[in-house]
Amino acid sequence: MFADITMIKLSSFRLALGVASCLALAPTVSADQLEKAQAIEGNTTQEAAQSQSRINRHSDSSLVMRQEIEQLQAQISNLEIYRDHLQNLVVNQDKEATSLRNQIDEIKDTRQGIVPLMYRMLGGLEQWLAQDIPLKADQRQARLQKLQAMMGRADVADSEKFRRILEAYQIERDYGSKLDAYQDTVVLNGRDHQVDVLHLGRMSLVARSLDGKQYWLWSARDDQWVELDASVADAVDKAFAVAQKQMAPSLLSLPLSANQGVKS
Repeated sequence: MFADITMIKLSSFRLALGVASCLALAPTVSADQLEKAQAIEGNTTQEAAQSQSRINRHSDSSLVMRQEIEQLQAQISNLEIYRDHLQNLVVNQDKEATSLRNQIDEIKDTRQGIVPLMYRMLGGLEQWLAQDIPLKADQRQARLQKLQAMMGRADVADSEKFRRILEAYQIERDYGSKLDAYQDTVVLNGRDHQVDVLHLGRMSLVARSLDGKQYWLWSARDDQWVELDASVADAVDKAFAVAQKQMAPSLLSLPLSANQGVKS
């Protein structure tokens, strides 16, 4: 019986020892698991942080790429607009070039026609001076000679030559509508005399001696100066006064060059 009790006690002791061993090992297993869990959690957190960092980097890169794409699209749009602008310019320049070529061709044709025309105009002017009354004859003849000499000058453009010839024609036309007085040298009885000359257009050309005592009228019919009677002195003097702005314009009575002839 004692032996049985001893066996029971031994068995109980072993059981208690096993239980104690199990109880002693239990905390150790829980700590390892906790450390593993903590390690796993740490690794998970680190990987999550790394993943988030990668996501952030990719997101930033995506934003940068999107901005670059938008900038490139804007540049492309501007380039397309500029390309269309250049194309329009090229089309317009082609039209301008065509127009200029046509104008050059027209200028060549015009120049070939204008030069002969200018020579004909000078010939007509020379003939007109030869047949006209001797109104400012020396001045007009000097103008014609300058125009004739100008035609042979290479440093004067054809346009300028034409302008000066037209200007000479304008001056000749104005002579026909003016009342003017000036001093000139005329041939009277075969001798040169310094006189005062007055013309009313081309209708009347009269001369007065510098002392105001003699008067002459140009006779277009006889192509020479003829002396006038003293009876016209007042009318001629009045015309001189009006021409020299010494008297207000008024009705004038002058002999006509076309109607006066040499007395027989």
